[in-house]
Amino acid sequence: MIDERTLRAEVIATALAMNAAGINRGKSGNVSARLAHEGFAGFLVTPTGMPYAALAPEDIVAMTLAGEPAGGRAPSSEWRFHRDIYASRADANAIVHAHAPFATTLACLDRGIPAFHYMIAVAGGDDVRCAPYATFGTQALSDHAVAALDGRKACLLAHHGMIALGGTLADALALAVEVETLAEMYWRALQVGEPARLPPEEMAVVLAQFATYGQPVRCG
Repeated sequence: MIDERTLRAEVIATALAMNAAGINRGKSGNVSARLAHEGFAGFLVTPTGMPYAALAPEDIVAMTLAGEPAGGRAPSSEWRFHRDIYASRADANAIVHAHAPFATTLACLDRGIPAFHYMIAVAGGDDVRCAPYATFGTQALSDHAVAALDGRKACLLAHHGMIALGGTLADALALAVEVETLAEMYWRALQVGEPARLPPEEMAVVLAQFATYGQPVRCG
């Protein structure tokens, strides 16, 4: 099991990589990872209002699932949806929230991403939903996000940004990049016209294929 200090460093590295990949800019967005050890059940999350390049491991905030922070920094203003996702999703060990340009453009139009391309299945379903708008940092936003993520690993947040979750920080970041890529392709297609949708039966086939996609895990 990864030790806490290493995990804190990986949270920072993921936040820096998020910006380097162009899916986030400046101090916006946030990153977290589930933390469970020695009777502690909660998560680590980036602090509010600090440049990612200036972060040290001790700046990352440990929070319980009851929403209680530890340490000298205030947590991200979006800690509520991190907490609620971890509380409701056993498959989520890491979360990336970004203000990705193309995903956010669609979200500002109250649009999700439909099954215009088979890779939509990477997010776990036949679309990427757009959660209704609520003020940042509120319980209402968290409730909307959790609902939009039901049966999915990513969603957009209306007039705000996007969320991607994964089994690891690397998984969550990779999915966030993939969702932004799909958002860009969909946005570009919309400049010509509304693209055709893949039918539900085809997306069911693709989702079944994705269930066994990738390299098998080898032991020893």
